[in-house]
Amino acid sequence: MSGKTLLIAAALAVLALPVQAQQKVKIGYVNTFSGPNAVIGNEQRDAFELALDQLGRKMGGLEVEVTYADDQQKPDVGKQVTEKLIQSNAVHFLTGYIWSNVLLASVKTAVDAETFLISGNAGPSQIAGEQCSPWFFSISWQGDQTSMALGEALNQRAVKKLFIIAPNYAAGKDVAEGVKRTYKGEVVGQEMTRWPEQLDFAVELSKLRSANSEAAFVFYPGAAGRQFFQQYAQSGLKEKTTLYSVFSVDSLNLPQIGDSAVGSLSTQSWVADLDNPVNKKFVADFRAKHQRTPSFYAAQAYDSVMMINAAVAAAGGNLANKEAMRQAMRKADFPNTRGKIRFGNNHFPIQNFYLQEVVKDARGEYGLKGLSVALKDSQDPYHDKCTMKW
Repeated sequence: MSGKTLLIAAALAVLALPVQAQQKVKIGYVNTFSGPNAVIGNEQRDAFELALDQLGRKMGGLEVEVTYADDQQKPDVGKQVTEKLIQSNAVHFLTGYIWSNVLLASVKTAVDAETFLISGNAGPSQIAGEQCSPWFFSISWQGDQTSMALGEALNQRAVKKLFIIAPNYAAGKDVAEGVKRTYKGEVVGQEMTRWPEQLDFAVELSKLRSANSEAAFVFYPGAAGRQFFQQYAQSGLKEKTTLYSVFSVDSLNLPQIGDSAVGSLSTQSWVADLDNPVNKKFVADFRAKHQRTPSFYAAQAYDSVMMINAAVAAAGGNLANKEAMRQAMRKADFPNTRGKIRFGNNHFPIQNFYLQEVVKDARGEYGLKGLSVALKDSQDPYHDKCTMKW
C-alpha cells in the first residue's frame, strides 16, 4: 500500500470514530485575574486546576479544555467575555463569576444560548427568584444565606444591638438584608459605602463609635476587607465592639490583616476543618501544592469541577445530551468538600452554615476555626419565587 493510500485510510478511520470520542469538554472560566482582587480569581483557578489534575484532566472519557477569561471586575467586560466564550470557543459550561453584578450582566447571554452556567461564587437574589433558569446552577450559596446564618449566630450569642456596614451594590444589599432577616435584636445603624473605590472607612467607623453598639456586622471582600479590618483595629473599636463579618476575612487576606482580625467571627458554608474524606484530601492536596491553606473560594471552585464531571459522566460523554447532564447536576450526587449538599427548585444549594473564629496558633500562624453550626439545612428565601419545574 502506498504512503498516499495509508494517509487516506488513516483520515477515513478518524472520520469514522464516534463524534463524542473526538470531542473535548470545553469550559469557559470567567473570573477576576487583574487588579487588587485578582488574588481571589487566582485562588479559584488554583483549586479548579487541582481538581482537574485529580480527575486526570478528563471527564466522561473526554479531554477537558479550559479557557480562562478576565472580567476585570467590570459587568460590561464580564458580559463581553461570556459572549466570546460561547460564540468563539463554543464552550459547554461556563463557571467562575465572583461578583454578583458581573454575573447579573452575563447570565442572560448564557441562558439565551442554552449553555450551562455554574456560579462558583456570586449568588444574587434575582437569579434565585424570578430569574431562575434551567441553565443556571450555583455551587456556592445565595447572597442572603451566609448573612442569615450570621444573624442566627448573633441570636445564639444574645447580641442585642448591631451596626451594619456594607458596600452599596447588589451583593452588599443582599447580605445586609440577609442578616436583618434573621437577627432578632436592634439594628442601631446602617451605612452603605461606595463600591469598589472606597477604601477609607473613617466616617463609617465614627458613626459606629457614636452608636455605642455591642457588635458590628460588615461585608467587604478582597482588598476592601483588608483595609476595613486594619482601620477597625487602629480606631480602637476592636476592644470595644465585637466584629462579625461575611466574605471579608479568609485564608487569602489573613496574612495581611494579621492580629487585626483575631477574635472576629464569621459564617460560611465551608470551613477548612470540616471532617469528611473529600474535604480532608482537598485541603491536604491544596496545601501540598500551594503551601497555603485554601479559602472557601477555592473549595467552591473545586466542587464546581466535580459537579461538571458528574454531569458529563452521567451523559456518557455525550455533550449533546443536556437533559441528562442537567438531571445529574440536580441530584448533587458528586464528591464535594461540604460532605453533602442538595439543590432546591431554583438550583441553589440547601446546606449547613458554620460559625468560625479567626485564631492565631502557637506558631504564630493565622487561621479560621469552626465553632458550631449556625444554620442547618438552609434554603434561600427566594426559592418560592422561582417557577421552574423539575
